[in-house]
Amino acid sequence: MTSPIIHHVSVINRDSKQSFEFYHKLLGMDFLLKTVNQDDMEMYHLFFGDTTGRPGTEFSVFEMKNGPQKTYGTNALERTIFAVPSEESLIFWEARLNTHGVFNCEIEEYNGSKILRFEDHDGVLLGLTPVTMREDEQYYPYITADIPVEHAIFGIHSVHCRVRFAKATAVSFEEIFGLKQITTFEENGYHVTVLGTDNVLFEQQLHLYEDRTRNLEQMGIGAIQHIALNAKDNHTLLEIEESILEKNFHYSGIKNREFFQSLYYREPNNLLIEVATEQTNFKKAVMKTDQLDDIELYLPPFLEQRRSFIESTIR
Repeated sequence: MTSPIIHHVSVINRDSKQSFEFYHKLLGMDFLLKTVNQDDMEMYHLFFGDTTGRPGTEFSVFEMKNGPQKTYGTNALERTIFAVPSEESLIFWEARLNTHGVFNCEIEEYNGSKILRFEDHDGVLLGLTPVTMREDEQYYPYITADIPVEHAIFGIHSVHCRVRFAKATAVSFEEIFGLKQITTFEENGYHVTVLGTDNVLFEQQLHLYEDRTRNLEQMGIGAIQHIALNAKDNHTLLEIEESILEKNFHYSGIKNREFFQSLYYREPNNLLIEVATEQTNFKKAVMKTDQLDDIELYLPPFLEQRRSFIESTIR
């Protein structure tokens, strides 16, 4: 099985129930876990993905009920693009989004392929693009009565980033993660650099839009809070940590997130990057009904003794 470049993406929404309805019921992503933000126990943290919950498919949502709305700008993790099986899938999804009143930009040409860009209920920027299905790869999409397997979302294909100095970000990703420049192109007056590597899950890529004219993005509801890039194992994570230290980037040190080991750092354009190990220890939520309130709140062992307080605070 191939490894991903992008381990997971984490965004900020205003209401966890709306997030559950949108990502699980409308987009058909499997619901993996209801827990809390380990750095802010008053904030729900929901996980979605394929039926295995493997890295490369994980998409998580932080609930921030009273935070400010993001202000669109540069130096931002801008848009998450999901992988689907074919261009015919884009036609299916355009119709489904329109039926449910979801804002979308219709199917467009993009970098020699097709893309369907749209937004969630809080303005999180999303998209869909077809990928080539490999005979040597396994796919585990979540199938529902109204989303057939031939159109179901596989996982994450790419993240589009808007930065002031694309070369600085590209060089840092090349040196730390071994990514390479695949191509460059122009879109809507912006120069785009595409980074990737060979033999990667869902043909994953990072797209860097160079934008030196806009103000900086202000983080808030509707934003990507961080992306996590993949480290094959703990040894690889330690090597990446050493590279980050050599570059004198601001970083967190290695943290035990229970499901994986990870660290956080700021790259040259101040994007928040997590690096997470591919060996996850993920136990999916037991869903007795298809309602978020009926799903038990999972807490890691170090928070379990505080369950009563957390549950009384978070509701």
